[in-house]
Amino acid sequence: VQLQASGGGLVQAGGSLRLSCAASGRAIGSYHMGWFRQIPGKEREFVGAISGRGGGTRYADSVQDRFTISRDNAKNTVYLQMNSLTPEDTALYYCGARRTINPNYIPTAEYAYWGQGTLVTVSS
Repeated sequence: VQLQASGGGLVQAGGSLRLSCAASGRAIGSYHMGWFRQIPGKEREFVGAISGRGGGTRYADSVQDRFTISRDNAKNTVYLQMNSLTPEDTALYYCGARRTINPNYIPTAEYAYWGQGTLVTVSS
């Protein structure tokens, strides 16, 4: 699975952005799709994910109620809608894919496939 993240940019605090993750090589309908972010000098952290074959979602506490993940299997694309952005959301955002074993359990780690990252900068 090849992943291509896009949609990053510069936005003011309180604004919104929508990131996209386009997949190729395999249909992602049976994959958990996750979003992660990384600040230089820090470890990559889990942001949220959407289940394969179920559509359930899971979010980090820091983005709960502000970020929403959705998927369009027909377009082989996953989205991350980010609202009420704060400067603390500034990071390089990555999408990841992991084959679904249990559609009712959404993992926060050990994703096997990664995109190249898209930079989100939130100004105060």
